[in-house]
Order: sequence, then structure tokens, then C-alpha cells
Amino acid sequence: MLLIPAIDLKDGHCVRLKQGDMDQVTTFSEAPADMAAHWLAQGARRLHLVDLNGAFAGKPQNLAAIKAILAEVDDRIPVQLGGGIRDLDTIEQYIDAGISYVIIGTAAVKNPGFLKDACAAFGGHVIVGLDAKDGKVATDGWSKLTGHEVVDLAQKFQDWGVESIVYTDIGRDGMLSGINVDATVKLAQALSIPVIASGGLSGMADIEALCAVEGEGVEGVIAGRAIYTGDLDFAAAQARADALSGAAA
Repeated sequence: MLLIPAIDLKDGHCVRLKQGDMDQVTTFSEAPADMAAHWLAQGARRLHLVDLNGAFAGKPQNLAAIKAILAEVDDRIPVQLGGGIRDLDTIEQYIDAGISYVIIGTAAVKNPGFLKDACAAFGGHVIVGLDAKDGKVATDGWSKLTGHEVVDLAQKFQDWGVESIVYTDIGRDGMLSGINVDATVKLAQALSIPVIASGGLSGMADIEALCAVEGEGVEGVIAGRAIYTGDLDFAAAQARADALSGAAA
């Protein structure tokens, strides 16, 4: 079970939002590359970056901070990135810069042809981020709820060749209210590609609950606010996950 620290970028700083609201922001570091170094030292095996400005602008907005993080990581662990990825040129730019996986969210739902082209051109490097509430997919920074069922869309995207799905329960994100394990498992069981849980991680109980269902196809979990506030000790949580995964094996 991978615990993946999130570094959310807004105006070049490392921040966290509550439920995707750009007006409910807490700044945790003005030097995101230093934060990347911190999580590396704590034993992170992958990083999750989000260009928040990019997500709202529809194009990259935090390139300098992203490149500084990549320079710090220096190919030691994979880095995945989402936010404002709307065309193939942007994907190529990020992969050339050292990003291992690009995460396509709103564009996957609103422009499926683009996602199909991305999978064809950059196979093995494309993850889809599906944000949902009560089983329905949301887009545009969570501001619009669609009629699409999460499972139906994910199965279609799997057929096109996406590497994995990041599944976020938007009712829980940034609220420290606990991962929606049941919904995550339901999605993972319907797919053959891995699912990464996101939204609401609050403590060690969540880690233990996710490790218990790892065999269903839940590959990891994105750790955000909890590891910044100290509600969850990242190194201890990864060690606990490793112990439980070893016991399961």
C-alpha cells in the first residue's frame, strides 16, 4: 500500500484546500521543493502534485515550482501530476521534464477523445482522476455534478489504456473525515487496473482499513491535510502499511 504525499501548488506555494475551495486555503510551505525533500526523507515512494491554479485556468500555472520539485526528487521516485492538463503538448512537456504520470480529470470526462489520444500517445503514463459524490462524477474543480456513474466511466477509460484511477470522494476531501473505503472498493472491484484512494484520509484507522482491502485492487492512498497538520505521522503510517501488507502476503 503506497502512501502518496500530496503537494498542492497555488501561486508557487504548497497549500491545502477544503473541499476544493480556492477561498478556503491553508499555506503549509512557501518552498514546495523543500516539502518534496521532506517527504522523500520520510520514506515516500511516490509524490502527488496538483497545479491548483492550472486546474482553474485550464493550462499549466506552476511550472517553476514543479520543475524545482523534480530537480529535488532527481528521478529517485515517481512523480504524478494533475491540474490543467488539456492537450497533448502539455503532457509531452511534463513527461520531458521528468513527470512519471499525468493525471487527467475534467478533460477526461468532457473531452474523451483527448483522453483516448493521450493513452495512445503516452501509454503507461496516463492516470485518470475521477472526483465523485454519491457515485456521480463531478467536473470543473468539483463545481459541476454530472450524470455519469463513476464505475461506468472508469471501465470505459480502462478499456482505452489508462494506467490507474485516482478516486476522490469530494464530500470528504480536506475534511479529515475518513476515506470512503466502501465506494473505493466498489470501484476497484469493477476494474482490473489499480485504484488510488483520495479524499478525507484522517488517521491510522484509514490506513488499516485500506490495507485490509488492498487485494481488491486498491494500490495506494493520497495523503494530504492529515500529514501536514500532524494528525497522521507519515513515516509511521507507511511502516504500518508495509507491515500489514507483508502480513497479508
